[in-house]
Amino acid sequence: MEDPATDTYLGDSTISVQHLELASGGKLPAVGLGFWKVDKSITPDIVTTAVDAGYRHFDCACDYGNEAEVGVGLQRALQSGAVARDDLWITSKLWNTYHRAEHVRPAVERTLRDLQTDYLDLYLIHFPISLRFVPFDERYPPEWFFDPQAASPRLELDPVPIHETWRAMEGLVRDGLVKNVGVCNFGTSLLRDLLSYADIRPAVLQVELHPHLTQEKLLRFCSEEKIAVTAFSPLGAQSYFSLNMAKQSESVLAHEVVKDIAQKHARTSAQVVLRWGVQRGTAIVPKSSNAERLHENIALFDFELSGDEMTAICALNRNRRFNDPGDFCEAAFNTFLPIYE
Repeated sequence: MEDPATDTYLGDSTISVQHLELASGGKLPAVGLGFWKVDKSITPDIVTTAVDAGYRHFDCACDYGNEAEVGVGLQRALQSGAVARDDLWITSKLWNTYHRAEHVRPAVERTLRDLQTDYLDLYLIHFPISLRFVPFDERYPPEWFFDPQAASPRLELDPVPIHETWRAMEGLVRDGLVKNVGVCNFGTSLLRDLLSYADIRPAVLQVELHPHLTQEKLLRFCSEEKIAVTAFSPLGAQSYFSLNMAKQSESVLAHEVVKDIAQKHARTSAQVVLRWGVQRGTAIVPKSSNAERLHENIALFDFELSGDEMTAICALNRNRRFNDPGDFCEAAFNTFLPIYE
């Protein structure tokens, strides 16, 4: 993986490259489909439509609440012969309530059953947040509150060292349940600490990245440590309008710089922003339930942004983080829980 801080990441210097080479030898497809906020009722059809459109990278999580439906869609695609399991890259994430070592394997086993697969290509610690365990048969996915029926429900923390969780994650690799392990929502300090004791190094970091949150230092650090980076919410504010966590005026797609570049290339603003993401050297996992946009979001490898265009888009950075537990946990879950400060 080349330095993500450079203008482009083109692998063998052709724009047809569509994978990130991991330090483990794995090949992470540069464009995946994210399933956060995808309605369960349409998820199986979205999966099969995406497979037909060329998607092979599917970004899931226990907390999204739709892994069983993703599994139905994947089985349809596999049984039809449209794709083979070895062609797929399936990612999932360990939820906050399962950080204690004894809960890590049961958590991934539940995910494997739901997704109807024998192994994951990548398993990530979802947040550097450890919450009190909720038994699987009591509530699944457990979400954030320990007791949603309490008079004043809050998050109940159960401090678990990341070291303990990571050792259990490494065990999943050794047992063949997952091929790669990594983390989400970690900064350089947590990564540096993790790297100090990891026997199996994190293969991937998944974080929020878009033109309003470019995180150049974090990308450079990961490049130097040979940790691949996946960008969630690669279109920025778009994912947060429905949650009242972003204003329409914060849409990068409406910015004149992006619109002008899109017009020059005869592309949509979304394609320009997504191309900027993959051209920086990151994988991206945009979400869409619209078949036309599914095709549009993966059609990124037959055009290239110039160095000046990449620089102009990077200059839109506002350090604007939309998905911040330091904000939404207090607003939605009555608990102040910053992790990035």
